[in-house]
Amino acid sequence: MCDFSEYGGPSAEWLEVEKTLPVPFFDFGQDPKVAQATVNNGREDASRKVMQQLGPHVRMADHSIPTRDGSTIEARTYRAASKSDDEILPAYLYFHGGGFIFGTLDSEDAACAGTAINTGAVVINVNYRHTPEYTFPTAWNDSQDAFIWLHKNTDKLKIDSSKVVVGGISAGGQLTAALVLEKHLGKNDALNGLPDIAAQVLIIPALAHCETYAEGALKLMKSQEISSIVENENAPILPMSAVRTFTQLLKIPNTDLKDVRINTLTAASAEDVKGLPPTMFGIAGLDPLRDEALLYGKLLSEAGVPTEVRLFKGVPHGYRRFGPALKEASAQWDKAVEDGIAWANKTPAATGKFVIKVV
Repeated sequence: MCDFSEYGGPSAEWLEVEKTLPVPFFDFGQDPKVAQATVNNGREDASRKVMQQLGPHVRMADHSIPTRDGSTIEARTYRAASKSDDEILPAYLYFHGGGFIFGTLDSEDAACAGTAINTGAVVINVNYRHTPEYTFPTAWNDSQDAFIWLHKNTDKLKIDSSKVVVGGISAGGQLTAALVLEKHLGKNDALNGLPDIAAQVLIIPALAHCETYAEGALKLMKSQEISSIVENENAPILPMSAVRTFTQLLKIPNTDLKDVRINTLTAASAEDVKGLPPTMFGIAGLDPLRDEALLYGKLLSEAGVPTEVRLFKGVPHGYRRFGPALKEASAQWDKAVEDGIAWANKTPAATGKFVIKVV
């Protein structure tokens, strides 16, 4: 039985930032489309400001990815200006966060450009489809279609198919974990036969359906009272009320504990996850999703998967948006992503031990 409560509580740095936020920080009770427009506009504005500095150091191109239902989704690639157009590079297939409702290509420009510049990898930013228009499993299908498209276009993108890292934030972390596990289990015909994934990067990922906590994640905890969903029920940025709202918008018809897509944590046994690619975790201590990510990190570590678990103590879910106001914590977030991508060129060792590195 696990107890991760020692990793909770706010940092002094976060408490100073929190004083500057409106109360409540965001109204999750408003119309979803209004909320979507408000949040996306804010994220895009913030990204544009950073791109004024990063823009000259990166080359960007837009792409259209065909989907299995006859539609298309947008994608954007980022290549450091220091790299030639013909150089074959590792790739980072990136899925943004936002509760499956928020996020655009433009909102992720700064994050993706920074990653491309700092790692030398080609970053592929995928704008999977969002609620409320598109419900489960559209985003999951889009992530798979993007992975397939990437491998059909390695020559065009000038990337090494053996060095593809998949990663994402929050909802994007859920898409990443599901994609990687489904491919590993070999039960998805669309993914079979494609090259192995070099590594996965899971930053503040969602790995369990909130309606199945009682029979899933909570059964692995010492008690419900010390779990992150109780401890951080009213946490800033992402309280449990927001988790429930985002989940309801997906309109998932069946909350099966063995569904890889919505319950990655409980969908596979220790034997099933053996052989998964090296996995980097970045987990926020002041996050209701903290424990499900730590539990998945424990499962992978003890099953012999090369795994690194980094715990961002004292900060909430999605804190990276505050950038300079949380300078050290933001730097640690970026470093986790960049170190995970670096594994495309390395062979990290498995220890068989679950270690939480507080950063």
